Amino acid sequence: MQKTGKEYMVFPLDFASIKEATSYVRLLDNHVGMFKIGLELFIDQGPSVVAMIRELSRAKIFLDLKLHDISATVKRAMGRVAELGVDLVTVHCASARMLEMAVEGGRGKTGVLGVTLLTDNDAGMVEAGGFREEFVKDPNALVLVRARMAKAAGCAGVVCSGREVAAIKQEFGKKFLAVTPGIRPEWSLLEKDDQKRVTTPAQAIRLGSDLIVIGRPIRDAADPAGAAQRVVREIETALGQ
Repeated sequence: MQKTGKEYMVFPLDFASIKEATSYVRLLDNHVGMFKIGLELFIDQGPSVVAMIRELSRAKIFLDLKLHDISATVKRAMGRVAELGVDLVTVHCASARMLEMAVEGGRGKTGVLGVTLLTDNDAGMVEAGGFREEFVKDPNALVLVRARMAKAAGCAGVVCSGREVAAIKQEFGKKFLAVTPGIRPEWSLLEKDDQKRVTTPAQAIRLGSDLIVIGRPIRDAADPAGAAQRVVREIETALGQ
């Protein structure tokens, strides 16, 4: 059964206060399929923010912690996360062993998403990070190397920009999730955006994205629920629904 447009949408709760986060969960409950909890809110509120979403919404929960530590520590952290009942958690694709231990720590309760290359990174940042020339010339190649690492470790999928989705789907198939941040509808594109590798919702869906993370265009709209519905319509047009 094909997913609805709403089920592709992830709204990030990138807020400094629980009051703001709660208001957006109430507002967007019937308009998005998943809420993403980032570091700022989780550090401030901890597991209580997960409980808040569970109480107010039927949407799934994506805990975007981008774990990166020694393998044993990541495994223990994932064990605690799994007990929270969240659906997905992010872990940096920094080492095969760390990813394997993250998957083991999740115990099948929580899916692990490997973070390939942050969407505010470009070739210049790849070069500054000391990577080989082949990856500086083609950052997409670095994404694929890290996606292979995540797949081999048993991750549910990866976080990548829309530019890499088609290649990831071609190599790993439909069941390996491609989660795409840096989504900007055409009506919201900014000349100076902090995201370097942006994609529109329709482009991401046509390329094969399973989940698209879209925050600012909805959050900053005069009518956030209306903006979310506008994105849903764009997705469903791309799906041919």
